[in-house]
Amino acid sequence: MLKSYICTNDKVMQKILAIISLLFLTVQYSAQIPKVIGGKIERIADFKSQYVTPRNVDVWLPADYSTSKKYAVLYMQDGQMLYDPEMTWNKQSWNVDDIISGLLKNGEIRNTIVVGVWNDSKLRHFDYFPQKPFESLTSAEKDTVRTQLTKSGRSDQIFSPNSDNYLKFLVKELKPFIDEKYSTYKDRANTFIAGSSMGGLISMYAICEYPKVFGGAACLSTHWTGTFTNKNNPFPESVLKYFNKNLPDPKTHKIYFDCGDQTLDALYPEIQKKADIIMTEAGYTDANWKTLYFPGENHSEEAWNKRLHIPLEFLLEKK
Repeated sequence: MLKSYICTNDKVMQKILAIISLLFLTVQYSAQIPKVIGGKIERIADFKSQYVTPRNVDVWLPADYSTSKKYAVLYMQDGQMLYDPEMTWNKQSWNVDDIISGLLKNGEIRNTIVVGVWNDSKLRHFDYFPQKPFESLTSAEKDTVRTQLTKSGRSDQIFSPNSDNYLKFLVKELKPFIDEKYSTYKDRANTFIAGSSMGGLISMYAICEYPKVFGGAACLSTHWTGTFTNKNNPFPESVLKYFNKNLPDPKTHKIYFDCGDQTLDALYPEIQKKADIIMTEAGYTDANWKTLYFPGENHSEEAWNKRLHIPLEFLLEKK
């Protein structure tokens, strides 16, 4: 009896220590500036917003950044995963600084800065889940989505998307701040948004909701399912209907999609093919749209790192 009690207490203590360790690492990484191979990072710590919770914003500037030049701006989701694998939870990162530095050095893209917007790990799904497609669901369908998210551990409270507010934060608060602080082109033709998984989904939503702000979107491994199953899931049909109705004008916008077919990416190809049909019917061509499929690739920063140069060259090509 005593032995059992001691073992139970040991397990509880191990869990407590693990939680404390995770919290310590989170605070430590929140204070650290990512190490980069090329250029430099400027941290906007705990950016305050009336729309979303405070979060860090890590702005990457090329090595030769100068106020005598103007720069396009690429807004990227999941900012803590972009630059330094030593600071990420899975020891993987996009290595955006390395890739863009190489493209700039070779003259393959226009002058660009990257605005890496950190997610709030507890509210990531709330901020990134397209709100209008969710709100178009019936009450029963919303409950199905909520149940699926609860089972997957993505929501421990009644799920209700906050993505319309998240986009207001990007457009009404963060973008004006960036355009004031840095030497940027402010126009749509030089303002882009990108992300992967749920970050890809919210990037799609952003260019549809704010076509006058964003001229291009890169949506890697777009999490069309919203939840983590295709079975009895009403969301993909809803988001595709929204996408069909709200696609921006192909004459003034560029959109990139891709996906693999392993791990979580296995959920995406069939839905992506339906999105491709919508793109074609809307008048998008090779000049302003790419969807690429990568058989054998999985759902990870390492996979996105390997192909990130493709959407960057496509969206940020020199005029």
